[in-house]
Amino acid sequence: MHYKYLALAAGGLLALSACAKNEAPVTAAPPVGPGAIAGTVAADRDGDGYVDGYYTADGIYHAVQGPPCPPPPPPPPSRRGERG
Repeated sequence: MHYKYLALAAGGLLALSACAKNEAPVTAAPPVGPGAIAGTVAADRDGDGYVDGYYTADGIYHAVQGPPCPPPPPPPPSRRGERG
């Protein structure tokens, strides 16, 4: 008689185990780097190694808009020639 109750309890536990949720825990997103926009993907369209724009989650490309870079400084005077 005790085996019937034990079998009933085991069957109940087996039936309820199907309802358990074994989902993987959600981890936090890694921090974005300096100048990055969260939720976008950087794009280097001309292959020079610098980010030219970014793609948003809907697949639209946005060019980076900013002031142009300043020109490089002039070369230093040469050390050749007559000294004074």
